[in-house]
Amino acid sequence: MRKTDRKATPERQFSLPDLTSFEGDVLEARREYEAIDFTDLDFTGQEAGDARFLECRFERCSLDGLSMRRARLVGSLLSEVHGASVDFSDSTWRDAQVSGSRLGAVTLIGAAWTGVRVRGSKLGFTNLAGARLEDVIFEGCEIGSLDLRGAQVRKVAFVDCALNELNVAEATLSKVDLSGARLHTVIGVDNLRGAIVSQEQLIDLAPLLAAQLGLEVRRRDPGADYE
Repeated sequence: MRKTDRKATPERQFSLPDLTSFEGDVLEARREYEAIDFTDLDFTGQEAGDARFLECRFERCSLDGLSMRRARLVGSLLSEVHGASVDFSDSTWRDAQVSGSRLGAVTLIGAAWTGVRVRGSKLGFTNLAGARLEDVIFEGCEIGSLDLRGAQVRKVAFVDCALNELNVAEATLSKVDLSGARLHTVIGVDNLRGAIVSQEQLIDLAPLLAAQLGLEVRRRDPGADYE
């Protein structure tokens, strides 16, 4: 098990019970982990499908190539984890937090997120297609692409986030606050019903909305005569 030598950063925004240090070297599929501390460990390429993590902490761990399909993470914290690709397809997250992490491609197709907080993290391509999100906050994050195609999204907010591409094609939104996000590209603008945007964002979205409605926008010539 490879360990890193980076210094720990205290996590003051998430409360966990007394934890027991993980003594193994491999995560196991279908196993239940409760109040376990996974710190400075390398889980590259491992398989932990259908595993359960109750009030656990992953801190400064490498998750590159880790598969946690259909895993359950309840009351758990991922702090300063990193990896080029991680597979959380069909996983269930409840009252969980991701903090100070750097992840490249994160596959969360069909996942269920309830009460999840993502803070101060850098995410590349985040695939939440077909997922269900409720009471979720992204705060101080840089997100390359957020794919919410066909997702059910309720009470989700972006606070001081940079979001390069947002795909909401065929998604259903309710009380989704985008006003705190610096948006660059939106795909599926016709599915933004139920979202909250700022005045500045509305101006930026105007050409996309006009195109969706089939409006032809012309610059009026002040000197032209109109009948």
